[in-house]
Amino acid sequence: MNEEELVEYFRAQMRTDPDMASAVAAIRTLLEFLKRDKGETILGLRESLTSATDCLTGVDSSVAVSSGGELFLRFISLTSLEHEDLSRCKKVMEERGELFLEKISMSRTKVAKLCHTFIKDGAKILTHSYSRVVLRVLEKAAAEKKRFSVYVTESQPDSAGRQMADAVRNLKVPVIVVLDAAVGYVLEKVDLVIVGAEGVVESGGIINKIGTYQTAVCSKAHNKPFYVVAESFKFVRLYPLNQQDVPDRFKYKADTLRNKANLSEEHPMIDYTPPSLITLLFTDLGVLTPSAVSDELIKLYL
Repeated sequence: MNEEELVEYFRAQMRTDPDMASAVAAIRTLLEFLKRDKGETILGLRESLTSATDCLTGVDSSVAVSSGGELFLRFISLTSLEHEDLSRCKKVMEERGELFLEKISMSRTKVAKLCHTFIKDGAKILTHSYSRVVLRVLEKAAAEKKRFSVYVTESQPDSAGRQMADAVRNLKVPVIVVLDAAVGYVLEKVDLVIVGAEGVVESGGIINKIGTYQTAVCSKAHNKPFYVVAESFKFVRLYPLNQQDVPDRFKYKADTLRNKANLSEEHPMIDYTPPSLITLLFTDLGVLTPSAVSDELIKLYL
């Protein structure tokens, strides 16, 4: 499977199921790559998988693709320590890969089950940008016959919030799109904030769509709970202390990184929200405080 085939398979996964997380599409692609690989040594196979992951992050520079690929490699590569025979090793890798995919495919449902109980009848919720996990939580709350309304930020520069608003309307839930600059104005009306995350870092902070940080700052000023919903495959081994510590490869889209020499003139697509501004994180591993994230990361990577 050459680079072109790899990239095309990844894009086909995203086209076939628009609801699929980019990290899941990347893991499916890596599993397919593993099945087709003609390598003759375990070391060669691991190197091929690593370069395939690098290739995918060159197409989609999101934190989720990077962390998902890294976790997948970690999950299946333990096999090479247990089996010396290549064909047996590869077979077990494929089986573990399928198991890993099955496990993460249930993530959103688990998150929604945990988080919807925090949405009380009559609640006013603020969310930022488009998040499939937040949408699943709202869907679960609506299915439980709860009455609530939603404010969604417009989320420039791509107006992803309007896409989110359309999806919420389809749930027959009242929704209002607000300007990104109006977050502080709107927050005094809302009861809680729920956002998704592109990546959850070691400190318990999150990397997410630009504007998440200012939403969290305003939530803290208004003393409103700020909840994060994210799948565990988005846990990433990074420890940023501020916005400048987040690597450029995550801040900008892949085509911007390829085509622009001077990134200082480009608008970043993500920002970093420190753990001090986050109330709770709802994950498929359970409800976590930000300080508990590092423990869970250690468990995932050991």
